[in-house]
Amino acid sequence: MSEQLPGVRSTATALSAEDPYEIGGYRLHARLGAGGMGVVYLAYTPGGRPVALKAVRSEFAADPEFRERFAREVASARRIHGLFTAQVIDSGVEDRTPWLATAYVPGPSLHEVVRRHGPLPVRTVLLLVAGIAEALQAIHRAGVVHRDLKPANVLVAGDGPRVIDFGIAHAADAAALTGTGLRIGTAAFMAPEQALGLRATPATDVFALGTLAGYVASGVPPFGHGPESGALYRVVHEHPDLGHVPPDLRELVSWCLAKQPGDRPTTTQLIEAVHAHPVVGTRPEFTDGWLPAPVRDELGGRGEPVRPAPPHLQPTRTATATTAPPPGPDAPVPASVPVPGAIPGSLPGSVPGPVSATGRRAARRGRRRLPAVVLAVAVTLLACGGAVYYLDGPEDDGGAAADPATAAPRPTPSTNPGYLPGYAKTELTAPDAGYEFDLKAGKVVSTETASWYLARDGQALLPSEESDAFVSDGAALTPADCVRGIETRPAAALPFAALAKERPFCVRSPDRNEVALVRLVGVTADGAVTIVVDQYRRA
Repeated sequence: MSEQLPGVRSTATALSAEDPYEIGGYRLHARLGAGGMGVVYLAYTPGGRPVALKAVRSEFAADPEFRERFAREVASARRIHGLFTAQVIDSGVEDRTPWLATAYVPGPSLHEVVRRHGPLPVRTVLLLVAGIAEALQAIHRAGVVHRDLKPANVLVAGDGPRVIDFGIAHAADAAALTGTGLRIGTAAFMAPEQALGLRATPATDVFALGTLAGYVASGVPPFGHGPESGALYRVVHEHPDLGHVPPDLRELVSWCLAKQPGDRPTTTQLIEAVHAHPVVGTRPEFTDGWLPAPVRDELGGRGEPVRPAPPHLQPTRTATATTAPPPGPDAPVPASVPVPGAIPGSLPGSVPGPVSATGRRAARRGRRRLPAVVLAVAVTLLACGGAVYYLDGPEDDGGAAADPATAAPRPTPSTNPGYLPGYAKTELTAPDAGYEFDLKAGKVVSTETASWYLARDGQALLPSEESDAFVSDGAALTPADCVRGIETRPAAALPFAALAKERPFCVRSPDRNEVALVRLVGVTADGAVTIVVDQYRRA
């Protein structure tokens, strides 16, 4: 019988062949997410309690200064025992891959809640402010400043919010990592002193809480969307736009967003202000009804076991000494498999994909959405381009294209004359259409930020203007194959359905000096897209 995953939220995805089988003695069961600092896995304690285990990316694990700061931050995080934080329960700061395990919260992030349900009621926002302020009190008492408080780092449970990710941000601020282009914090939720590179204090987190409150109350960050540079400028030099924030909340939010740290309220003053607010009344408690009904209903379904996908939709994990042993009765089972090539909404019970960000980009760069007929024709042409390619059905032994999952390893630099390797096997996840893949830097950025990118456009990936693309017929692709394919059979579109089973494709930079070899790993029902990229540049 397949193993069930009790209490696991439906956004958990299956482990891939590249994922480790265990970390720090914890058996890994599924992926919960990935970000700039690492990958978060679902694991279980020996007694059966689920935990969220965050493994640091290898490039950071190799930096001695990062490891030293990470160890200090984890030691501080272990002293945090707030009721509105996800408790740190274990860590491996000396392991080859540093990791941190926290209590698992089976609920969506505030970012997911607002994206799916829109702005939240005034009373809900006020209670969130009080709960998060109490969480910050516990964090600050331990001598830690969060530095990256944002809607994605606050999970929503039935009895209130849970603040997460307070154990890594400071470690990543090591000077040795500045060359990666990593900025600690998210521009639209940064305080002015943080944007200017000054010392972060508890007041820095209060500013972030103000921007968070403004966002969940209106659906729009007080300092707007758009490129990071623009958001940082507005944070430092301009007043917040609170026109969409309900009048009952504007004074409180504005107080948190004072430019000078000393002019902002303390967390204690924030909690007192919430208790005194007439909308909250005499019962500032997380009782039934503190959340709007649609959000409450969503939470109600998160405690149920998530059943594995049908066997024909489950990817096979390679059995090696460093990954998984041969499957057995105790092998991990994916919670909810993101089927490569599956269109959000095509599976029973799935949520329609998010609205594309291409409309915003089109207004700026004159881009047009690819019509559905173009995508359909592209799928047909790509499927017939020299090989038979089955999306879901059985493959013919006599001539079907090889399945990339069983293909030979990707070419090494020595097999790519004329090209030098850049970053390699970099896995990137864009949570929704508000983000795109920066192919030059090898990271996920806000839309309209990168010059050479892949963006989501409805049911397809869309390269940047002046970029060329090619979809391979086989399981392997080299830079030379890419250039040859672009010159002879360029791809007019990159629909998800044509990129199923990690079918390799490539994108050439507008200046024609770099190529990115890409595989689509997964498309989830809630709009997240995951790719793996190898970048090369001309020698």
